[in-house]
Amino acid sequence: MYLIAPSILSADFARLGEEVKRVIAAGADWIHFDVMDNHFVPNLTIGPQVAAALKPYLARPQGGAAVLDVHLMAQPVDALVEAFAAAGAHYISFHPEASPHTDRTLQLIRARGCKAGLAFNPATPLETLEYVIDKVDLILIMSVNPGFGGQSFIDSALSKIERARRLIDASGRDIRLEVDGGIKVQNIRRVADAGADTFVAGSAIFGCADHHAVIQAMRDELRNAGKVSKVA
Repeated sequence: MYLIAPSILSADFARLGEEVKRVIAAGADWIHFDVMDNHFVPNLTIGPQVAAALKPYLARPQGGAAVLDVHLMAQPVDALVEAFAAAGAHYISFHPEASPHTDRTLQLIRARGCKAGLAFNPATPLETLEYVIDKVDLILIMSVNPGFGGQSFIDSALSKIERARRLIDASGRDIRLEVDGGIKVQNIRRVADAGADTFVAGSAIFGCADHHAVIQAMRDELRNAGKVSKVA
């Protein structure tokens, strides 16, 4: 099942709750919440208090709530894991470079009732997965260098996505394969064909007045890739 996760990094922060509500009404599956610390990456964004404040806005018109998908581009991570778990995160992903004990941090995330993800920068190899894939619920492949929205997709990410898909299939586990960076209508099918099933899109969605039209166009491309997209 394909999922679309708009990144609120590209939303209007002055109207963040309304923006989240609008994009969920337009058909978003998850809300991607980028956390940057001006240390691990060259930007400073939002923290757990904002995540907690957004909880009432995650409701779907048809019932239930959208998933809050937190991506920690910050170091150190363990204290932030505790804070975002308490704030209502469903998934928490971090970069292996940001934790001295990757296995321990993955265990911490799951112990707090969240799904655990590992994020990989464009130049970061996937070897860490060999040792911790039994504790991973999501693999996040960065197709841009993290720190800013609106960047162009790095094509070399496609081979990494393919390799991550092979690792997931070999593990036999239910692990989502998410891609973040430069995703748009024109390339989402190629990313899906490489093996991704979850797509983070920021400026492509929030930069268009008609969120529904963009999300629908992405789903149409995914159908053309041979699979029908559904709302989870």
